Amino acid sequence: MRQKELRIALVCYGGISLAVYMHGVTKELWKALQASQAFWCGEDAPQGAAGVYRKLLERLESGSNLRLRILTDIVAGASAGGINSVFLSQAIHSGHSLEPLTELWLENADVDVLLDPEARARSQVTKFWARPIVSYLLHRPGNAVTTSVAPETREEVRQKLSRLIRSRWFEPPFSGMGLSRLLAGAFTAMAESKAGPPLLPQGHPINLFVTATDFKGHLETLRLHSPELVLESEHRLSIGFEGRAGSPALAAMPELLFAARSTASFPGAFPPLQIEEIDALIGELGLAWPGREAFFRRVMPEHSQRGDLDNVALIDGSVLNNAPFADAMSVLRDRPATREVDRRFVYIDPTPDRIGASVRQERRAPGFFSTIFGSLSSIPREQPIRDNLEALERDSQEMATLRAIVQAVRPEIEDTVDRLFGNTFFLDRPTPKRLAAWRNKAQQAALEQAGFAYHGYVQVKFSGIVAKLARLILDASPQLGLSSSEPVALRLHDHFASIGLDRIHGLKGDGSPGMIDFFRRHDLAFRIRRLRLLARRVTQEWQQEASVTETERDKARETIYAALALYLDCEPVSAMGEEFADLAASIFTDPAAAIDHIEKVRSLAEIDGQVDVMLTEALAEMPQVLRRRVLLAYLGFPFYDTVTLPLLRGEGLTEFDPIRVDRISPEDCHMIRKGPVLRGTEFFNFGAFFSRAYRENDYLWGRLHGAERMIDLIASTAEGEHALLEGELWTFKREAFLAVLDEEQERLTADPSLVRNVRDEVLRGG
Repeated sequence: MRQKELRIALVCYGGISLAVYMHGVTKELWKALQASQAFWCGEDAPQGAAGVYRKLLERLESGSNLRLRILTDIVAGASAGGINSVFLSQAIHSGHSLEPLTELWLENADVDVLLDPEARARSQVTKFWARPIVSYLLHRPGNAVTTSVAPETREEVRQKLSRLIRSRWFEPPFSGMGLSRLLAGAFTAMAESKAGPPLLPQGHPINLFVTATDFKGHLETLRLHSPELVLESEHRLSIGFEGRAGSPALAAMPELLFAARSTASFPGAFPPLQIEEIDALIGELGLAWPGREAFFRRVMPEHSQRGDLDNVALIDGSVLNNAPFADAMSVLRDRPATREVDRRFVYIDPTPDRIGASVRQERRAPGFFSTIFGSLSSIPREQPIRDNLEALERDSQEMATLRAIVQAVRPEIEDTVDRLFGNTFFLDRPTPKRLAAWRNKAQQAALEQAGFAYHGYVQVKFSGIVAKLARLILDASPQLGLSSSEPVALRLHDHFASIGLDRIHGLKGDGSPGMIDFFRRHDLAFRIRRLRLLARRVTQEWQQEASVTETERDKARETIYAALALYLDCEPVSAMGEEFADLAASIFTDPAAAIDHIEKVRSLAEIDGQVDVMLTEALAEMPQVLRRRVLLAYLGFPFYDTVTLPLLRGEGLTEFDPIRVDRISPEDCHMIRKGPVLRGTEFFNFGAFFSRAYRENDYLWGRLHGAERMIDLIASTAEGEHALLEGELWTFKREAFLAVLDEEQERLTADPSLVRNVRDEVLRGG
């Protein structure tokens, strides 16, 4: 049985009230993850839409010989899409329900709820003189309500707009504290819901990113030719979290609350978020926040160092970064891989080309106000993601090239290893001592046979190790106030040159005792790359060695990843201990102290011994053909690494497969109804904030579109002769649509005809 993981990196755009639609989509992704979890753990089939996804996974297993697991391990979002991202990540990590967010959107995402109590009109006579003006604005020919709101909802919108306009002027009408309270309530309800298992494999990382805009900005150092250093104001702020499935928490609730509230501070509607708002709410709720200072040192190091956190004002993340692809892409290299990976970037865009489509229809040149507002607001928020997608395409092409290179050199490398050790050594059961000796012999052979090309490889490897050490030191010492790790790396190079490891003159190959010793003490990345190649080889052997059973491969993978975990545990700054912060802060005066501490804590030679024991025990239980493949890959790794590492510019790739990009948008979903279906697009994308019926409509269509696209994504993992036919796909989608409608029938009652009409369309076949 071929095993594969469909790994989804999700990006949620900002969309004002269309966040309700996006929540419907993420709800369906959550259902698919639940189905996958139950499928892989052999649990009872879930009910409703999740049960349909479970049936689809079973169909792939029985009909396509493909056992598929679905993971979402990277989530990024901006604005209200950031709120969806935070709650989805928390549900994935904790196993708790996503239903409290549904209630928040449907019940509370309304202008009457969001309006600040201090801003409300006190009575019918408040601003009585404004009533004629308001009435004229809302009823005059060509007014915004008439031109952008459906007839049946215009009166409701006008009433709520009247209350909104007659609220306080020249200040945001919506309550920042009110939004924070609503978010905190949803987090609390989620924590109190029944918890299932995390929706990721044990120990697998999950990364969450939301964007905010630092209105006042902070100074960043730029290095130029002249002047050497300049200070520039930076306003982009990315708030990131990383957790591992099975760990106690993705983050403290106040930190997730801070991220969700800050990213959705829509300019003019909500006041900017200041930290005192979150502090006040935490005090009001009687909660503790022991990691508060450490959190702000991590996400806003410059402000923390200067001591001006109280003056920070954060506004909507989509002002500068509405599609945070770059953040999600930044962690791709840190993913573990236990089996074949089909990596997808999936982004939710409820209104593609919303601004451009209408502007291009105008024959005349843009006017005075449209030019100003477009340049300040619309255009920056709607900029396309072409640069990010082209970068992903370049990475995918690079991965495909590397895979081709590895496959091309594999016969020659295996031949070399055969000649080096003799064909008979594969019949033996190696001891830890013998395995270590073979490994050293292979390393030396790679040095001798690569010739002068090995010098460049060593340069790349040495520089890569120093760069990683510098980043580790910088992460531990935000008080240094550095915008990059480059100054630390330069200081480390000077230090190593002073003890004989000069990258310009001294790196003539790692045949020198000093260089060999340095790599043994500090080349953590090499060990990780080697085990990951081993895991890929074991995973991919289903194609070459049909005699090796999946159980035998699973046992081999289990050992390899247990060994890999020993090295991975050495990577984060948290592994260095509390005393490391002071040593890192003294890097420019005493670099040896920090380097010696890293070496002592990691103790790579000791871990090497443990791994040798683990591998030899596993090799002893493998059938001969699998043991041969594993040893050929393990001992041949120095040859593979010599070829591929310079091409990777010193970075090792963990997912060696191309990345594909998929969009979820109303424009891509036509199985039920062709044409516009969203109501939140009315009144300049604020429509759903004025009507519960609109919110219910958009939420339902989000789930239906999410179901349609999730089935497309799952089915696309089976290709060629195993691909599902269109008729079978439609059957699965129809069943999923009806399951969604059954689940939501009791909840969506604002428009009694909504569910009934959509069900009739599904039964008619779209």
